[in-house]
Amino acid sequence: MASSSAIGKLSREEFRRQKDLDAARKAGTAPAALDEEGRPINPHIPQYISQAPWYLDTGAPSLSHQRRPFDDRSADKLDNWYDRGAKAGPAAKKYRKGACENCGAMTHKKQDCLERPRKKGAKFTNKNIQADEIIHEIATGFDAKRDRWNGYDPAEHKKIYDEYEAVEAARQKLREEEIDNQTTTDLAAVRKVAKAGKKEGKEADPDFGSSDEEDADDDKYADAADAVGQKLDTKTRITVRNLRIREDTAKYLINLDPESAYYDPKTRSMRDAPIKNVPAEDAKFAGDNFFRFSGEAPEVQELQLFAWQAAARGNDVHLNANPTQGQLLHHEFKEKKEMMKDVNKVSILAKYGGEEYLEHVPRELINGQTEDYVEYSRTGHVIKGKERAKARSKYPEDVYVNNHIDVWGSWYDLSSGTWGYACCHSTIHISYCAGEMGKEAAQASTAHALLASSKAQSEPSAQDNEARARIEQNYSKKRVGEGDVSLDKDRLAEAISEEKKRKARGDKDDDRSSKKMKGLQSGSHDVTEEELEAYRMTRRNAEDPMANYVDSEDVYTR
Repeated sequence: MASSSAIGKLSREEFRRQKDLDAARKAGTAPAALDEEGRPINPHIPQYISQAPWYLDTGAPSLSHQRRPFDDRSADKLDNWYDRGAKAGPAAKKYRKGACENCGAMTHKKQDCLERPRKKGAKFTNKNIQADEIIHEIATGFDAKRDRWNGYDPAEHKKIYDEYEAVEAARQKLREEEIDNQTTTDLAAVRKVAKAGKKEGKEADPDFGSSDEEDADDDKYADAADAVGQKLDTKTRITVRNLRIREDTAKYLINLDPESAYYDPKTRSMRDAPIKNVPAEDAKFAGDNFFRFSGEAPEVQELQLFAWQAAARGNDVHLNANPTQGQLLHHEFKEKKEMMKDVNKVSILAKYGGEEYLEHVPRELINGQTEDYVEYSRTGHVIKGKERAKARSKYPEDVYVNNHIDVWGSWYDLSSGTWGYACCHSTIHISYCAGEMGKEAAQASTAHALLASSKAQSEPSAQDNEARARIEQNYSKKRVGEGDVSLDKDRLAEAISEEKKRKARGDKDDDRSSKKMKGLQSGSHDVTEEELEAYRMTRRNAEDPMANYVDSEDVYTR
């Protein structure tokens, strides 16, 4: 359905014609409308959906305003930032005109120079000229301009870890040296010295202390201050977790692509894997469905299903109330099922036979060698030898009816959007095949062929033009010498002699009518130009009133 601007204000006849076209499209008798990209538009879409608003209207039928617009966010990437301190090649040897008077670089002026002001600049000394800086042109988007972490280098944070590890290593080395300096072998004395060193170290420098010892002191207050989601018992050292650790990456942060797996914030579940191209065994999180169908989870589901089905049949089985009973009954049920399966198999084989067909072929015969030669290409296709048999479906294939040589659905008519036969281009199911004549008829019945034929009929043919020119030549007022009519001298002489003979006989009208009848009987009744000219010449000489007129001499003397 076209948009409002494309249709405009229609007359009553045009509106009725548009409604008829919409009804034909909905009925399937007319082809569907195409959008700007050549895709058909469903005629059953309501107008309030297919009609574009005024600020998105393109003037043509389209559904592009209902699709998600393409958003190029390549400019918002964090790795697209300035390369600080980058220099453009080696420095110049001499000062260049227009460069910085302080350092000699061409990329900035003296008032913008970040180097220490020299007592005598490079303009006057031509010494220690700095290289030009590389000026980057980065087009940042709306989000990149307002991102305070844009351009931050995560490698800077590694310095904090290195400093912390250096402090820990120095502390450990100092403690080991204090213990090595003790001459006694008594462990109790060693512990006292180490403990005294700890206290002195804490009093002297609060920053110079071990985090392990602080964690040991914090165990006293662990029972009184339980963290959210876990309970710590200092005697048994058992931690019970009922929530994820804060250091774990949340499942909705593994893949930030909005087109990835759906995350339900209400139930905190993500059924599909957030990263598709990583195997489930190697992924950090493979989705809730992977854990739901791995391990003993399928067995628990089968046990729950068995309990529900047994309770529906009247048995007193409840998995949560008595799980041991449900598991025993399920185990007994599976044993009876296998036993009944074997009994049925034995009874069927005893009644109908065919046990020899159930025996497996030995592996030596399956993988054995044969005399059949088959040659394969690098891509795995058979070059020589026996081709592999094609897989056949349960439906009848290659069944041709009504003189067809192709099956129904082997051809698609783009103009009408219907399927048909490729042999005759017929779109009627179970119709009789007409072969090439059917293709020509189908091609002639298309709208394009009908328009072309009507245009050809409107244009005059070459034969019509020739006949019209002959009529104009015969019945126009053109005469010899006045137009472009050319006469044959031999035919003209023969026509003049025939006309003289006819007039000598005296049968003017009768002979002419008899000649006309003879011409009609012979198949040609056209009068040639030579005969017309002969008739004019003989008539002029015989019947011209001024033919015998002679001028007298006295007319000129007067």
